[in-house]
Amino acid sequence: MLVHICCSVDSHFFLKKLAQKYPQESLQAFFYDPNIHPFSEYRLRLLDVKRSCQTLGIVLHEGAYNYEGWLEAVRGFENEPEKGKRCTICFDNRLEETAKKALELGENVITTTLLTSPKKSLSQLENALATIARKYGLESVAPDFRKQGGTQEQFALAKEAMLYHQDYCGCSFALRVQREQQKRWVDELSSPLRPQVLPSSIEERIALYEKVMDYEAEATPFRLMREKFLNYRLLRGWVRKSEGSVLPSYILFYSTCKKERIKSKIEFIAEGVGYFAKEEARFLSLECFNAIAHARYDSVKEMLQNPPTIACEIRVREAICGRFSFSLSPLIVLDEVEMGGYELCVESKSYPDIRENLVLIG
Repeated sequence: MLVHICCSVDSHFFLKKLAQKYPQESLQAFFYDPNIHPFSEYRLRLLDVKRSCQTLGIVLHEGAYNYEGWLEAVRGFENEPEKGKRCTICFDNRLEETAKKALELGENVITTTLLTSPKKSLSQLENALATIARKYGLESVAPDFRKQGGTQEQFALAKEAMLYHQDYCGCSFALRVQREQQKRWVDELSSPLRPQVLPSSIEERIALYEKVMDYEAEATPFRLMREKFLNYRLLRGWVRKSEGSVLPSYILFYSTCKKERIKSKIEFIAEGVGYFAKEEARFLSLECFNAIAHARYDSVKEMLQNPPTIACEIRVREAICGRFSFSLSPLIVLDEVEMGGYELCVESKSYPDIRENLVLIG
């Protein structure tokens, strides 16, 4: 039997149940999900599926990431609701590739872990499976493992195995609607302005789960613990001297302004820090930043191309604004800080978020 895999939370439970229900079947897994966007999210889900299949002893095959082909398939149905026509097309797209892979591997039965997802329609999936299977001369099975507390068992198993529990199906169209209903910003679809790993980003999660796999391979005891925190994203920003051109500038993490653009002047400079008359903004000379951060940047341009870590930026903020005060004042690094007028633009978002931390035990 070839099992189409959508994510580790669904597949870990589904594969265990399948093995119990069909003990005579040899199970193989197929990860084909070109609907997942962005590609970094695809990589993260595939990484955790590999981890799950390795634990269960299931052979995993990966299909191509044909996102352009998937977009073309659902063109015109972007505004369909969850469980609507777009979902049917999406199921057909993924299950047809599963059927082709089954023929290639010599398997004669197909199914999908999507059947365990509480947000998906069982009848929609059953019909899609049956139709695709008939088209390719295969059999299909669509067991309902959700009933009799199955969904609760599934989530408990995922928590015990510390699997990556995503909170959207992967489709960017469904994600936008979901975030609008939650009144949350869609940070999954944003990218950093600089080559930097941001807190609670997909890239940070990939690094975390790679470490998880290393610790599991080494049999190192650990737990994944969730943490609430204030997250931040810089959307755009720049600085220029009054009546002058834009200056190379580096805006530190948590820099927040009430207004997008502010014109004012530096009132005084102390130890390489210029104090702006508005928005409690402070301008740091590159020499000042290097001294606090123990860095060796020759220019702000170099800093933009090879940015410090967020942890380093926060340490500099604590040194400038005080260790025990949570500051959102704009902190901007310039090559040189001079008296006079400046225009400052900072467009950013600060929002409550949750991230996972890896805690070693013992």
